[in-house]
Amino acid sequence: MSSDNNTPGNENAHAESQQRQQVVVDDSKSVSAYANFCRVTGTPEELIIDFGLNPQPAGPSIGPIQVNQRVVMSFYTAKRVLLALSATLQRHEDTFGSLEIDVQKRVKKTS
Repeated sequence: MSSDNNTPGNENAHAESQQRQQVVVDDSKSVSAYANFCRVTGTPEELIIDFGLNPQPAGPSIGPIQVNQRVVMSFYTAKRVLLALSATLQRHEDTFGSLEIDVQKRVKKTS
């Protein structure tokens, strides 16, 4: 009798080894930027995310918000980014508590 490499255990091990492949990233030429504003637009083929700095994030905008960075990606990549961000935010909230995104709810009222 010959050994069969297509048994369920071997298929699962093969699938796990493919998922655990490490990607080498060279970030030596990356540029960091801070943003507290984003605008999401797109076309049928691409998602466009603009990032900028809103000098008045808690109140009415004084003037136009300057967009400093733009990321254009496919919807497939956008979905992978969404899943990665969602998992990361969930781990953060599990550790540090819920993040309130409504600024008015975070502001402490003074008497």
